[in-house]
Formats: sequence, C-alpha cells, structure tokens
Amino acid sequence: MNRLPTRLVTTLLLWAACIFMAPAQATLTIKITQGSKAALPIAVVPFSWEIPGVSRTGVNISEIIENDLHTSGAFAPVEHNAFLSLPHAIEDVQYEDWRILGTSNLVIGQIMAAEEGFVEIRFRLLDTISQKQLAGKSLIAPTSNLRRAAHEISNIIYEQLTGQKGAFTTRIAYVAVEGNRRNPTYKLLVADADGHDPQTIFKYHEPVLSPDWSPDGRKLAYVSMEQNRSEIFVQDLRTGEREKISAFKGINGAPAWSPNGKELAMALSRSGNLEIYIFDLESRGLRRLTQNLAIDTEPVWTPDGKSIIFTSDRSGGPQLYRVDRRGGPAERLTFEGRYNALADMSPDGKKMAFIHREKGRYQVAVMDLATRNMLVLTEGRLDESPSFSPNGSMIIYATQEGNKGILAAVSPDGEIKETLTIQKGSVREPDWSPFFQ
Repeated sequence: MNRLPTRLVTTLLLWAACIFMAPAQATLTIKITQGSKAALPIAVVPFSWEIPGVSRTGVNISEIIENDLHTSGAFAPVEHNAFLSLPHAIEDVQYEDWRILGTSNLVIGQIMAAEEGFVEIRFRLLDTISQKQLAGKSLIAPTSNLRRAAHEISNIIYEQLTGQKGAFTTRIAYVAVEGNRRNPTYKLLVADADGHDPQTIFKYHEPVLSPDWSPDGRKLAYVSMEQNRSEIFVQDLRTGEREKISAFKGINGAPAWSPNGKELAMALSRSGNLEIYIFDLESRGLRRLTQNLAIDTEPVWTPDGKSIIFTSDRSGGPQLYRVDRRGGPAERLTFEGRYNALADMSPDGKKMAFIHREKGRYQVAVMDLATRNMLVLTEGRLDESPSFSPNGSMIIYATQEGNKGILAAVSPDGEIKETLTIQKGSVREPDWSPFFQ
C-alpha cells in the first residue's frame, strides 16, 4: 500500500496552503460567533484593589472571569454600563439593583495584600433572588500568575451554576507556522484554554503533527518530520526532555495515549501496510492490533481503555471502526456518507466526534454511540482534528478562514460556536488537555 493516511495527507496539504509571509503571533483570540439561547445572565462587578501604595497589576481578574464565562457559551454577562451600583463586599449589595437588570447571578470580589509577591483574592457568587451566597472563596495567588487564580474562580462559578466541572484551568496544544513557503518554521505550542500564555514546546522547519496529551497532562506525544520522515516523540512539558518512541521504516503516525498512560496506540507501516499498533511504554513491547489489507490509522482509545476506535478504508472509503484492545474483529460504527474519519471520544464515552464529508465539505459531526444518531455540527469547507474538552462541553477543531488556518470550537449540540484566531499566520492540529492532576 502506497497511500498515505488521511490525517497526514490532509495536514500537509493544509500547511502548504496556509503558510504566510508574516511571522505568526501565536496568542489565540476567542470570539463567540453563536451563543446559547439558554445562556444565563450574570453580572461580574470589577473587583476592588485594596492594597495601599501598590499599583494595580496589568491582569484584570474580574475581566478574565467574565470572559471565561462568556466564551463557555453558558453565560451572558451583563454590560457594565448598565450597572446601577458597584459593590465589592456583601454588605454593600443592593439586590434590587441586579434584579432590575434581569440577572439572578452576581459576582463580586476584592483583591487584598498578602505576603510579598502574593495577593489575596476574595470572591462571592450571590443569588439576587434568594439574597444568599451560592459560592465564595479566598485564594492566595502569586502576582506572577493571577490568570490561573481567575480561571480557578471561573471553574467554581461554572460548576456551581451548571453542575458541570469547569475546564478554564486546562490547556490546549496546537501547531502554528511562521515564515514563508520556502523557509517555514513549525511550532508545537501549549496555551491556556482561553488562548493566553502560549509556550513553545518544540519547533523545527519541517512539519509537526498530531499532538496528544498524556492523561496526567504532563507529557505530549507528537509526530515530527525533522528527519524528512515521520517519527513519534514523547516530550515532558516540565523538563523539556523528549524521547523518540517510534522511527520504523515507513509511516510512524497518529500517537494516542491510553487512559492509564501506560501505552500508546499508533499507526505504523513497518509491515508494508498501515496498521494499528500498541506500544507499551514500560516494557517497550510493540503489539500489532489490526490485520487487514486496507489502511488502518488514526487510533483513539475509549475512556474505559477497553477499545480503540480507528479510521479504515476497508469498506472502500474512510469509515470509523471499533476493536477490542486485545484484538479481534472490528465493528464498523459509521455508515452515513462515504467519508468519516479522525474520531475523538467524549470524556463519558457516550459520544464520538469526527470529520464527516457532506457535499464535498469536510465538517465536524458527533454521534451518540448508543443510538448511532449523527449530527453535523459545523459548516466548514475543510474542518479537521476535533478534540473534546475534558468536561465534554465543547469540541475544538481546526478549520479555515479565507486562506488561513484557524481553530474553532462548537458545543456537542451545535448551539454554541466560537473561533480562536491568531493575529498573523496559521494554526492547526488542536488537542485539548485533560484536567490536570
């Protein structure tokens, strides 16, 4: 078999089309393009700065919280120019002021002095109808990392009001390209879930592909073409140390961590045909999982670790299949349309996101695995690489805006949509981190 796997072909074509002359600014900017009709009104009052003799830092904590809640799609923040008062302590709250604005949820807070290099952040989430506190906490945070503290507060508010764990302190891995067509630089980056604080993990002048987070969020597996052929690496995000895992002759692609972090599924053509293998990170043993004359690629584990879902053209075109991790016959999962590929599983294992081709357009779809009902979520021309957030509330994916590669996100019901763009350049290959341990 001489055909390349779907993901590798698609990615290389996209990169060829998306390299810009200007250098890429890798910070992502999130823009809501479609919000939920059921979004909850919420008012976030600017937190008071109560540290005499010390200037307010450049990080606006209440603004970060407000942006987090807004970009989740679950909340509709009240415009500040509509505020009738600006309380910071609970005794200053006039509940009627907020009921007039049509919001039953109010966030207030204060930033106070702590030991040198730290501040104390006090916040309260109030119900203006019952006039009761729903949540509140005092956090001691270093002035060098106030964004993290703000995201932690957002998590508390989100979980209190939705019943679902917040994912604002998680991170996103993605690939950006800068330079020009003749001399490009590919960067593997990791940024906060809101696109801020991007950090370069690896860069080279050959493509970097398929980043995948380890279950503990401490490592990334990815494919690098630095030797003019595909090789799989695992890199420790704290130490920067990287280890070459697979460099067999032919294709080494699509690494996917097992839920227990002890194994990597991958697509290898070492036998002459592209098949799914499982690599044991402790014993260094390699086991072939699929045995078929067709192309098998793009593995992803089910959350229980018992099965692997993969893309195969064994039925004549790319479709998604499920196989027991011990091997055996594969079960076909997708039947609607001639192209279904690049799967990712929801954290609860109930849904599968993937790329579905419809009328010549490659779009993100989601399937309920119990009913096999499929819903197309996006309207892009060339969408790819869907990845669920660790709480299952959103799916991030790569798409195109004009001739530039951008990231976008959509809720599993298709109701909430947003874009994540960089000022210049192109980005692809997103992967949402797990909750950090």
